[in-house]
Amino acid sequence: MPMKARERAPATYEDLLKLPDDGLRHELIDGEHYVTPSPNIRHQAIAGNLYWIIRGFLEQHPGGRVFFAPLDILFSMFDVVEPDLLYISAERLPVLTDKNVQGAPDLVIEILSESTRRTDETIKRRLYERFGVTEYWIVDPELETLKVYHRVEGAFRRVGEYALETSDEFTTPLFSGLTLRLADVFAL
Repeated sequence: MPMKARERAPATYEDLLKLPDDGLRHELIDGEHYVTPSPNIRHQAIAGNLYWIIRGFLEQHPGGRVFFAPLDILFSMFDVVEPDLLYISAERLPVLTDKNVQGAPDLVIEILSESTRRTDETIKRRLYERFGVTEYWIVDPELETLKVYHRVEGAFRRVGEYALETSDEFTTPLFSGLTLRLADVFAL
């Protein structure tokens, strides 16, 4: 009787901590290890713009904290991700520890690249939905678009898709009084 190959045990957060610091982004989703190369200049410019906009707003309207990668979010020992940006409202600040975030942020922002497009648009979207993230933004530098998903009755619903060529600005209930201009988001 032939022997079956043993299935590999799901990777855990402890496994991630044992990896050498190689400059790559290491994440776990359902125990599966995902590795992403360093982002390009356009990606980093957009991430910096979004951080600058949100951080500037929060300085004038205190109500939480914004962070950029790398910063681990531990949803479970088998689900550990490093989104490009995340926002945690004052009400959810207890999810912050000295080393990581342990629980759902209010907002997660992923900026697409060729190597992350499929994961960010499907696998991570489902993960963020499953673990209670309130709002998820997917930013596409190539198409200069921003998709916004908001939690409605326990599930994500796409509440907007904004394109630089057709939309000038958008707002979100997470930041009452903030109007984000797409020209500022996609500026180099």
